Amino acid sequence: MKKWTSLVSLCTLFLGLQTFAQDNAIEFKFQNLISNIKSEKSILERTESFANHSSLLNALRATNLDKVLDYSGEFTIFAPSNMAFEKLSKATIDKLYDPENRKVLKDMLSYHIIADKLSASKMLKAMCRGNGIAKFTTIQGEKITATMQGIDIVLTDVSGNSATITTADSNQSNGIIHEVDTVFVPEKML
Repeated sequence: MKKWTSLVSLCTLFLGLQTFAQDNAIEFKFQNLISNIKSEKSILERTESFANHSSLLNALRATNLDKVLDYSGEFTIFAPSNMAFEKLSKATIDKLYDPENRKVLKDMLSYHIIADKLSASKMLKAMCRGNGIAKFTTIQGEKITATMQGIDIVLTDVSGNSATITTADSNQSNGIIHEVDTVFVPEKML
Protein backbone atom coordinates (compact mmCIF):
# COMPACT_ATOMS: atom_id res chain seq x y z
CA MET A 1 0.00 0.00 0.00
CA LYS A 2 2.85 2.40 0.85
CA LYS A 3 4.42 1.81 -2.57
CA TRP A 4 1.21 2.83 -4.35
CA THR A 5 0.72 5.92 -2.16
CA SER A 6 4.26 7.10 -2.82
CA LEU A 7 3.96 6.38 -6.53
CA VAL A 8 0.58 8.16 -6.81
CA SER A 9 1.91 11.13 -4.81
CA LEU A 10 4.99 11.34 -7.02
CA CYS A 11 2.88 11.19 -10.21
CA THR A 12 0.52 13.86 -8.88
CA LEU A 13 3.47 16.10 -8.00
CA PHE A 14 5.06 15.56 -11.42
CA LEU A 15 1.77 16.24 -13.23
CA GLY A 16 1.23 19.40 -11.16
CA LEU A 17 4.72 20.69 -11.92
CA GLN A 18 4.29 19.89 -15.61
CA THR A 19 0.98 21.77 -15.76
CA PHE A 20 2.37 24.74 -13.79
CA ALA A 21 5.44 24.96 -16.04
CA GLN A 22 3.29 24.90 -19.18
CA ASP A 23 0.93 27.59 -17.82
CA ASN A 24 3.90 29.85 -17.07
CA ALA A 25 5.40 29.21 -20.49
CA ILE A 26 2.12 30.16 -22.16
CA GLU A 27 1.80 33.27 -19.98
CA PHE A 28 5.41 34.26 -20.71
CA LYS A 29 4.92 33.89 -24.48
CA PHE A 30 1.67 35.89 -24.30
CA GLN A 31 3.38 38.70 -22.32
CA ASN A 32 6.20 38.85 -24.88
CA LEU A 33 3.67 39.01 -27.69
CA ILE A 34 1.75 41.87 -26.05
CA SER A 35 4.86 43.91 -25.18
CA ASN A 36 6.28 43.57 -28.69
CA ILE A 37 3.16 44.89 -30.44
CA LYS A 38 4.17 48.17 -32.01
CA SER A 39 2.44 50.49 -34.41
CA GLU A 40 3.81 50.77 -37.90
CA LYS A 41 3.15 54.51 -37.78
CA SER A 42 5.76 57.03 -36.68
CA ILE A 43 5.12 59.42 -33.81
CA LEU A 44 4.31 62.14 -36.34
CA GLU A 45 1.88 59.95 -38.30
CA ARG A 46 0.10 58.93 -35.10
CA THR A 47 -0.05 62.56 -33.91
CA GLU A 48 -1.61 63.51 -37.24
CA SER A 49 -4.33 60.90 -36.69
CA PHE A 50 -5.20 62.11 -33.15
CA ALA A 51 -7.76 64.92 -33.27
CA ASN A 52 -6.82 65.68 -29.65
CA HIS A 53 -3.29 66.69 -30.71
CA SER A 54 -4.01 69.16 -33.51
CA SER A 55 -2.54 72.10 -31.55
CA LEU A 56 0.66 70.13 -30.92
CA LEU A 57 0.83 69.14 -34.57
CA ASN A 58 0.49 72.78 -35.69
CA ALA A 59 3.26 73.82 -33.29
CA LEU A 60 5.52 70.98 -34.46
CA ARG A 61 5.00 71.96 -38.09
CA ALA A 62 5.67 75.64 -37.36
CA THR A 63 9.09 74.72 -35.96
CA ASN A 64 9.98 71.84 -38.31
CA LEU A 65 10.17 69.45 -35.33
CA ASP A 66 7.61 67.36 -37.17
CA LYS A 67 10.44 66.16 -39.40
CA VAL A 68 12.44 65.02 -36.35
CA LEU A 69 9.51 62.96 -35.06
CA ASP A 70 9.21 61.24 -38.43
CA TYR A 71 12.80 59.88 -38.27
CA SER A 72 13.43 56.24 -37.44
CA GLY A 73 15.26 57.00 -34.16
CA GLU A 74 13.93 56.25 -30.70
CA PHE A 75 11.97 59.14 -29.15
CA THR A 76 9.62 59.76 -26.29
CA ILE A 77 7.22 62.68 -26.61
CA PHE A 78 5.19 64.07 -23.76
CA ALA A 79 2.38 65.25 -26.02
CA PRO A 80 0.22 68.07 -24.64
CA SER A 81 -3.43 67.62 -25.55
CA ASN A 82 -5.50 70.40 -27.11
CA MET A 83 -6.95 71.06 -23.64
CA ALA A 84 -3.40 71.56 -22.35
CA PHE A 85 -2.79 74.20 -25.02
CA GLU A 86 -6.11 75.86 -24.12
CA LYS A 87 -4.77 76.43 -20.58
CA LEU A 88 -2.21 78.88 -22.01
CA SER A 89 -3.19 82.53 -22.09
CA LYS A 90 -3.96 84.18 -25.42
CA ALA A 91 -0.93 86.45 -24.92
CA THR A 92 1.34 83.42 -24.47
CA ILE A 93 -0.09 81.69 -27.54
CA ASP A 94 0.28 84.86 -29.64
CA LYS A 95 3.87 85.29 -28.48
CA LEU A 96 4.80 81.66 -29.15
CA TYR A 97 3.25 81.63 -32.62
CA ASP A 98 4.77 84.96 -33.66
CA PRO A 99 7.11 84.12 -36.58
CA GLU A 100 9.86 86.11 -34.84
CA ASN A 101 9.64 83.72 -31.88
CA ARG A 102 9.97 80.49 -33.85
CA LYS A 103 13.12 79.56 -31.89
CA VAL A 104 11.30 80.11 -28.58
CA LEU A 105 8.45 77.84 -29.74
CA LYS A 106 10.95 75.21 -30.90
CA ASP A 107 12.80 75.35 -27.56
CA MET A 108 9.50 75.04 -25.70
CA LEU A 109 8.45 71.99 -27.73
CA SER A 110 11.91 70.49 -27.26
CA TYR A 111 11.16 70.32 -23.52
CA HIS A 112 8.55 67.69 -24.42
CA ILE A 113 10.85 65.33 -26.37
CA ILE A 114 13.46 62.86 -25.13
CA ALA A 115 15.83 61.06 -27.48
CA ASP A 116 15.17 57.65 -25.96
CA LYS A 117 12.26 55.24 -25.72
CA LEU A 118 10.83 55.63 -22.21
CA SER A 119 7.83 53.49 -21.41
CA ALA A 120 5.89 54.19 -18.23
CA SER A 121 7.39 51.05 -16.67
CA LYS A 122 10.91 52.21 -17.55
CA MET A 123 10.19 55.58 -15.89
CA LEU A 124 8.78 53.80 -12.82
CA LYS A 125 11.89 51.59 -12.57
CA ALA A 126 14.11 54.69 -12.77
CA MET A 127 12.04 56.32 -10.01
CA CYS A 128 12.43 53.21 -7.85
CA ARG A 129 16.21 53.34 -8.29
CA GLY A 130 16.17 57.08 -7.52
CA ASN A 131 14.13 56.90 -4.30
CA GLY A 132 10.97 58.14 -6.01
CA ILE A 133 12.63 60.63 -8.38
CA ALA A 134 13.98 60.18 -11.90
CA LYS A 135 15.48 62.79 -14.21
CA PHE A 136 15.50 62.59 -17.98
CA THR A 137 17.29 64.93 -20.39
CA THR A 138 15.17 66.48 -23.13
CA ILE A 139 16.45 67.24 -26.63
CA GLN A 140 16.47 70.87 -25.49
CA GLY A 141 19.22 69.90 -23.03
CA GLU A 142 17.25 70.53 -19.84
CA LYS A 143 16.07 67.94 -17.32
CA ILE A 144 12.52 66.76 -16.75
CA THR A 145 11.93 65.27 -13.30
CA ALA A 146 9.48 62.39 -12.91
CA THR A 147 7.77 61.65 -9.59
CA MET A 148 4.64 59.85 -8.45
CA GLN A 149 1.51 61.50 -7.08
CA GLY A 150 -0.81 58.72 -6.03
CA ILE A 151 -0.98 56.52 -9.12
CA ASP A 152 -0.01 59.29 -11.58
CA ILE A 153 3.40 60.01 -13.07
CA VAL A 154 4.01 63.75 -12.73
CA LEU A 155 6.69 65.50 -14.80
CA THR A 156 8.26 68.79 -13.67
CA ASP A 157 10.47 71.06 -15.77
CA VAL A 158 13.34 73.26 -14.53
CA SER A 159 10.96 76.18 -13.92
CA GLY A 160 8.71 74.11 -11.65
CA ASN A 161 5.89 73.64 -14.19
CA SER A 162 4.21 70.26 -13.73
CA ALA A 163 2.32 68.00 -16.11
CA THR A 164 0.56 64.72 -15.40
CA ILE A 165 0.68 61.83 -17.85
CA THR A 166 -2.97 61.20 -18.68
CA THR A 167 -2.46 58.49 -21.31
CA ALA A 168 0.75 56.45 -21.32
CA ASP A 169 2.59 54.13 -23.66
CA SER A 170 1.26 54.72 -27.15
CA ASN A 171 3.98 52.67 -28.89
CA GLN A 172 4.96 53.81 -32.36
CA SER A 173 7.55 52.64 -34.88
CA ASN A 174 10.06 55.25 -33.68
CA GLY A 175 9.20 55.68 -30.01
CA ILE A 176 6.46 56.31 -27.49
CA ILE A 177 3.81 58.99 -27.00
CA HIS A 178 2.64 59.90 -23.49
CA GLU A 179 -0.22 62.42 -23.43
CA VAL A 180 0.16 65.13 -20.78
CA ASP A 181 -2.30 67.66 -19.38
CA THR A 182 -0.03 70.73 -19.39
CA VAL A 183 2.33 72.46 -21.81
CA PHE A 184 5.79 73.12 -20.41
CA VAL A 185 6.52 76.83 -20.94
CA PRO A 186 9.69 77.62 -19.00
CA GLU A 187 9.61 81.16 -17.61
CA LYS A 188 13.00 82.03 -19.04
CA MET A 189 11.53 81.59 -22.54
CA LEU A 190 8.83 84.20 -22.14
